[in-house]
Amino acid sequence: MTQSHISATPDSTPQPDPRRWWGLVIIALAQLMVVLDATIVNIALPSAQRELHMSDANRQWVITAYTLAFGGLLLLGGRIADLVGRKRTFLIGLIGFAAASALGGAASSQGMLFLARALQGVFGALLAPSALSLLTTTFTDVKERSKAFGIYGAIAGGGAAIGLIAGGLLTEYLDWRWCLYVNIPIALIAFLGATVLLHDRPGHGHVRLDVPGAVLGCGGLVAIVYGCSEAQPRGWDDALVLGLLVGGLALLAAFAWWQSRAPSPLLPLHIVRDRNRAGAFATMGLAVIAMFGMFLFMTYYLQVVLGYSPVKTGMAFLPMTAAIIVGSTQISARLLHHLPPRVLMAPGAVLAAVGLFLLTFLTAEPAYVSHVLPAELLVGLGMGLIFMPVMATATSGVAPHDSGVTSATVNTAQQVGGSIGTALLNTIATSASSTYIASHLKEAVARTGRPPTPAVKSAVIKDGVVHGFTIAIGWGAVIMLLAAVVAGTMVTAGAPKNAAENEPEADRVPTH
Repeated sequence: MTQSHISATPDSTPQPDPRRWWGLVIIALAQLMVVLDATIVNIALPSAQRELHMSDANRQWVITAYTLAFGGLLLLGGRIADLVGRKRTFLIGLIGFAAASALGGAASSQGMLFLARALQGVFGALLAPSALSLLTTTFTDVKERSKAFGIYGAIAGGGAAIGLIAGGLLTEYLDWRWCLYVNIPIALIAFLGATVLLHDRPGHGHVRLDVPGAVLGCGGLVAIVYGCSEAQPRGWDDALVLGLLVGGLALLAAFAWWQSRAPSPLLPLHIVRDRNRAGAFATMGLAVIAMFGMFLFMTYYLQVVLGYSPVKTGMAFLPMTAAIIVGSTQISARLLHHLPPRVLMAPGAVLAAVGLFLLTFLTAEPAYVSHVLPAELLVGLGMGLIFMPVMATATSGVAPHDSGVTSATVNTAQQVGGSIGTALLNTIATSASSTYIASHLKEAVARTGRPPTPAVKSAVIKDGVVHGFTIAIGWGAVIMLLAAVVAGTMVTAGAPKNAAENEPEADRVPTH
């Protein structure tokens, strides 16, 4: 066996690596670890907050430090994978992720935990694009690639929900720290499997790292997400919030300008100029904004409003996980090589939007069976229809030396969407709740002429919290519909089977 992932028969006819499906297991395992870590600490967060004495304002950084570092550095991680080789970058990412997880599990202060989560994001930014690049270059047959992307899409979409389930189990039966420690054995198993099962061509020595581009791009994303977070306590018209948002947009504009002039751009603009890829990136980002907002609000709704335990809260998300897996592996994977991607993506986004719309009718009364369960099934099925064709479309026909950065851009859209969705929709929810609670308490005083009783005040607060959730989820439904419009209008590629036949020979992934 050579370094290539393709072996040759005596007549020199290229044959696929017979162990490629075991290689997919290793890639999927690593991807699951990276994706679920964005949400696994959600349910454990109250316990970590109490033990490490975090303020309510600072607790969000346990999640945001990870998603920001991850999303902001993914493009650089993709270029590093192109430079030194995908397999080597994959292995470095696994070891670094395990070490950062160990540091977080042993955290004795909030600062130490924030640092560990940021380091997890840094090594995740190496791991994720190299994993997707290895998948792209390992499976060259159109039908096999569709199946592989179906599994990968199920992991990418279901990993966030699986993280919520695992977080509940680990928090209730062990300790919140095991939400971080659990990554260590997963990373070690993936490392050992990757050394044996995964193969890659050497890195491209001509690739250079675009450090100014990384600073501008990451700085712009951090400023925008931080500005959205600060809008919650300060208000959207606060000078600091406006400065962060405007400054972030300016940095991203400077990033785009620099990419058109840099000798070795971090994100070659020809990748984004392709209409189908741009549509896939935009669809992914918009869909994840709405999806991550739903995870956040439903976690609090189930635990705080309905009084579910951590395990029961995690298990309540299980139907969504199952629906995502079914949508990716049983529907998208079977249909993508027969249908244009947008025929799956746009209806999937509409289904998810309908599911989110159902949640706008939630009240403080228990409504899992009547509202939450149907919504989860619709959202899960819709996201399953979106994830797999988005990834397949975004990475189709990319030159080998650009496969790492293209894969990174897909993951960037997902992680940045999650960061913005968490910060933006949480701000909308909190503002709506505050306005509702203040107005209804004022009405209660006006009616009775005296302060409301503790029971009345508690009921108003609970109703106000749910009201804020429904308003924010309503905006999430609108954003999901926008994703459907983008997918339906921008992604014009035909079925991959036909597209492969018409693809220029120079653009095809080499098979030897």
